[in-house]
Amino acid sequence: MAKPMTKTQLVAALAEEMDTDKKSAGAALESICNLITREVSGGGAVTLPGVGKIYCRERPERMVRNPATGDQFKKEADKVVKMTIAKALKDSVNG
Repeated sequence: MAKPMTKTQLVAALAEEMDTDKKSAGAALESICNLITREVSGGGAVTLPGVGKIYCRERPERMVRNPATGDQFKKEADKVVKMTIAKALKDSVNG
């Protein structure tokens, strides 16, 4: 498996793709991340065309087990961020 792309590598690739400087590409990436964070934390969802949908889902209260000790305890309800991958991306990976 290949190593994940770092933020620096992503900014450099984005700058090359946009035909602009790294500073502008970094600002664009930061803005997109801030928009996604704000929308999802507010209970909304963001669809990135060709990539997928990022959304927040609520998990109910449940019983969990500590693997080190085996003790069971009740975990309060919480929220978790999920992402559904777009069919186009799945097909390009498997194609």
